Amino acid sequence: MEQLNPHSVLVTGSNRGLGLELVRQLVKKSNPPKWIFATCRDPAGSGAQDLKSLAAEHPQIVIIALDTNDPCSVKDAAAKVTEHLKEAGLNLLVNNAGILKLSTIETETPENMSEVYKTNVIGPMIVSQAFLPLLRKASQKSPQKGMSCSKAAILNVTSECGSMTTLFGWKLNELISYRCSKSALNMLTRCQSMHFAEDEILCITLHPGWVQTDMGNELGTPPLTMEESLRAILKTLGRLSEKDHGTFINWEGNLIPW
Repeated sequence: MEQLNPHSVLVTGSNRGLGLELVRQLVKKSNPPKWIFATCRDPAGSGAQDLKSLAAEHPQIVIIALDTNDPCSVKDAAAKVTEHLKEAGLNLLVNNAGILKLSTIETETPENMSEVYKTNVIGPMIVSQAFLPLLRKASQKSPQKGMSCSKAAILNVTSECGSMTTLFGWKLNELISYRCSKSALNMLTRCQSMHFAEDEILCITLHPGWVQTDMGNELGTPPLTMEESLRAILKTLGRLSEKDHGTFINWEGNLIPW
């Protein structure tokens, strides 16, 4: 069975929730990446203490300030990652940072819609653009044939709430801005998959499940722990290839209807 074995990984929103758990599980692998770039808006703040403690134990974790809402911050982070990698490329970019606002079709506001869209769609777009040269370099330098998350890949963390077929969790909360943003992120992923196909950069949009995080807990009692979700996600990422390019999948690798 294939295994996830990237030389370098970058995770946005890694100071808490799924992002932090992903960094934790990556570093615990028997063959951890040489570089794990754990990014968040305020690495010096109290909200990043757990991440800082983890990084103190594992030298391959490099904490970098990256605010996905600030193009200058994204550009600066890309320059720092490039400096660390020297002549190597970036194998796996995980656009994990996201926000959620509870709302209904009657109570949703333009302000919330704009804020959620900016973080959940524009953020992943500009981050992917900034790190594209490093992803291309990783793909070009890799001896692997085809596509994989160990070679060069963009993973956009989405939600089945954005599926226009299932509208997952509608009775829990209508989540208008969140659903619209995740549908847009799914379309962004499809567009990326079309544009980056020739570069052999694998592009995937993935629903991690309804997970016990601060965000997930706002809707009720999630069935999945972060550890269960991320353990399955890492197994799924290890077996993805060009046949999965541009698809919408869940944590176990099952297809979700758009």
